[in-house]
Amino acid sequence: MKVKRFPENPLITPGDVKPFHQDHEVIGVFNAGVAQYNGEILLLLRVAERPISEDPNIVRTSVIDFSRGEGKLKIIDLHKDDSRFDFSDPRVIFYNDSNRRVAYLTSISYIRIARSKDGRNFTIDEKPFIYPETKREAWGVEDPRVTKIDDTYYIQYSAASAEGIGVGLISTKDFVTYERLGLIFPPENKDVAIFPEKINGKYYALHRPVPKGVGRPEIWIAESDNLRYWGNHQYLLGLSEKGWESGRIGGGAVPFKTDKGWLEIYHAADKNDRYCLGAVLLDLNNPAKILAKTEEPILEPEEDYEKSGFFGNVVFTCGLVVEGDTVRIYYGAADESIAGAELSLQEIMSKLKYL
Repeated sequence: MKVKRFPENPLITPGDVKPFHQDHEVIGVFNAGVAQYNGEILLLLRVAERPISEDPNIVRTSVIDFSRGEGKLKIIDLHKDDSRFDFSDPRVIFYNDSNRRVAYLTSISYIRIARSKDGRNFTIDEKPFIYPETKREAWGVEDPRVTKIDDTYYIQYSAASAEGIGVGLISTKDFVTYERLGLIFPPENKDVAIFPEKINGKYYALHRPVPKGVGRPEIWIAESDNLRYWGNHQYLLGLSEKGWESGRIGGGAVPFKTDKGWLEIYHAADKNDRYCLGAVLLDLNNPAKILAKTEEPILEPEEDYEKSGFFGNVVFTCGLVVEGDTVRIYYGAADESIAGAELSLQEIMSKLKYL
């Protein structure tokens, strides 16, 4: 697969973004949703911040405290010698027990907009666009996807809290004001991508439950009459027993329509948490039916900024732009920065293996 990475990569790094919170540092700008609006490319950046710690023996993190109604930023200090906690994963802090339950995230995320006329050089808004506003978002809002239906943009995002990660939905027409439509998938679920039009009178969405008992983190599909309430859940795409998609798998960008079917660029990780991108083709009239998929990744971590970072060996997309035969993918690199690459739609289609 021929991949044309942007020579400007990485496009946006933590050093390009001023922290919103006082005495915090930006440690990640990644996994952006993508929209085209008023002649610009908008990246809805996931910005991750953490409190600055002057003591190497103390790990600091932030949450939004809603115990008194209106949310207030709360900083939590944890000592590395506290045997109750496992600090081995840079993304999360676990309770140090056999269940490895998540105690805290190591940062708090919100969504900020970056704007560009050429899709390569971006200016970044000074303030968040979407910030945690409910108890179910107390640990942050993450990994947005943007679906345009008629004149409205629907933003699906992960809502993180101590109760787990669910999926919220917001609608906007101008990326200035928005309406919150509530939690559309409860914990534990994420990687939701809503199709950009009705199919046989129904809306469809990919989603990724994370079973804690029987089952594995794999892709499902659901349908809805109104975008808020989802049902008729069907299993769609599962893991392989070995190789690049043996650990977890989930939807990436919003599916887009081709003359052969709906093309979905998805992500998968192996058992060593190396994340790559693949493609799957779904039936135009029944997107719960898989027609074909790639056997090998179409994009994998190869460059230094993809292999090394906050969490290395990761390429992860939440959005893309299609212009003729060019598929321009914006992706998170090493859970730290935003990068871009162009692939040929015709070549992606040629790599699909029909089932």
